[in-house]
Amino acid sequence: MDLRDQLKNLFPEHEEQDFEMPEEKFEQKNPLICKFEKKGRNGKPVTLIEGFEGTEEELKQISKKIKTTLGIGGSEKDGIIVIQGDNRDKIMKILQDMGYKTKRVGG
Repeated sequence: MDLRDQLKNLFPEHEEQDFEMPEEKFEQKNPLICKFEKKGRNGKPVTLIEGFEGTEEELKQISKKIKTTLGIGGSEKDGIIVIQGDNRDKIMKILQDMGYKTKRVGG
């Protein structure tokens, strides 16, 4: 006799219900770091967003949101989002509107 059978014997009028666990929402612990870089990119400026702790799929969604909002190119790879040009202030505003904490690194 398992535990469910024992409970049915103790409480015969109780109806068994199926409970679903609520889906746990991901929460970023550390702020995303926005920094400007030219080095190693043939002198072309880019904005790097580092420190994302979620899945690759979520990273791609964030990258797509930034690129479509600003109308510029970029990519995401190995947990880093690379956006063309020095757009740190605009990107930080978009990320904050999405609910992420941000930190500006560099000048």
